Amino acid sequence: MFADRAKIVVRSGRGGDGHVSFRREKYVPSGGPDGGDGGKGGDVIFRVDEGQNTLIDFRHIRKYKAEDGEEGGKKNCRGKNGKDIVIKVPPGTVIKEAASGQVIADMSGTNREVVLLTGGRGGNGNQHYATPTMQAPKYAQPGQPARELELILELKVIADVGLVGFPNAGKSTLLSRVSNARPKIADYPFTTLQPNLGVVELEGAGGFVIADIPGLIEGASQGVGLGYEFLRHIERTKVIIHMVDAAGTEGRDPIADIHAINRELAAYSQEMAERPQVIAANKIDALYEGQGEVLDAIRAEFEPKGIPVFPISAISGQGLKELLYHVRQMLDEIHEDPTVFPQEYFPEFSGEAYGNLPCTVAYDEKEQAYVVEGPRIEKMLGYTNLDSEKGLAFFQKFLRDTGILDELEAMGIQEGDTVRMYGLAFDYYRDAEKPEQEPGAGAMKEDT
Repeated sequence: MFADRAKIVVRSGRGGDGHVSFRREKYVPSGGPDGGDGGKGGDVIFRVDEGQNTLIDFRHIRKYKAEDGEEGGKKNCRGKNGKDIVIKVPPGTVIKEAASGQVIADMSGTNREVVLLTGGRGGNGNQHYATPTMQAPKYAQPGQPARELELILELKVIADVGLVGFPNAGKSTLLSRVSNARPKIADYPFTTLQPNLGVVELEGAGGFVIADIPGLIEGASQGVGLGYEFLRHIERTKVIIHMVDAAGTEGRDPIADIHAINRELAAYSQEMAERPQVIAANKIDALYEGQGEVLDAIRAEFEPKGIPVFPISAISGQGLKELLYHVRQMLDEIHEDPTVFPQEYFPEFSGEAYGNLPCTVAYDEKEQAYVVEGPRIEKMLGYTNLDSEKGLAFFQKFLRDTGILDELEAMGIQEGDTVRMYGLAFDYYRDAEKPEQEPGAGAMKEDT
């Protein structure tokens, strides 16, 4: 069974709690604190599996959970980190946040693996809280909570050419003749219930991947019929072959059919409607003598608009060579990378009401540094990898969005001043792209 859409829930691992214990040995009856730190929770990782071509497995298993970190132990023993969970998906899978429909990751191109949710950081054991005035702390830091997201997985096949047209136009027959695909072929509407991919090999020219998209009908972009379910599969294609029954064997007007399908493409995505097209006028072997005016009418309607028309017979093979070599030439003239959908939703900044948590901004005269503290910062630092450029950019966005940079500006911070946050030191500098902007246009660079 083919499945190209699924809804699942993923959950990262909870960080293990820090431990409260004290050194108690035969000759050390009143030793200091020795509670170990909790282990880090496991991450949720998505990875491309080239051997998969459907999302059917996600119809049966809908919840995926990484392992929690273990609690710290006595004698400064650190808790074991929770195991990551690796979720394998077919290439071309787009991962979206369910409520907003925004893209989190597109598993195509060079994007073969992504850490979607980071596990919670383990809490500090009580050994970290010993001071000259508090030598026996009886508290430890709890581990950071797990994070959970409901996701929509959508498979958008990766093909150079999309083959569209009304049911029974002959798309499956064409695909089976020109490629290595073996689609089921029969003579009734919606025979094709799943996209079929085939590789076309051309002598003396590069091959290409072609996708047969299940038959569309009017209203498909509004959810009528089965076509809507598969329109997503031509979003990545560079060229569209629009196949039409030129002989009208189903009693349909081929010119009206072409306009109807183009309206559905435009209603679904204007960008898709503007893709280069070529019309394959099929079933010319079924034209009676003297019916050449049908082809003439199709050419007169569409060739002035820059859409070439090729009369073909998918059954006999007539005209296929000319059509395929022309499509190859069209592909060679298109110099653009395959479509990869950009990230719109960032889990690092979502699912937690960071802005509602307390936070303090103060100036330490002795250290000559600005100090930012509070659960708002501590929680975000626990989920953010500041060793990566992406992670640091996320953290700077968080500082701007929550108004922390505004507060620092109001306190008179200058470029090059130091900002400390829970053991981390940053240099403040004006954002180069916003040199004269309002307060909050600054940024942070980790102090090395």
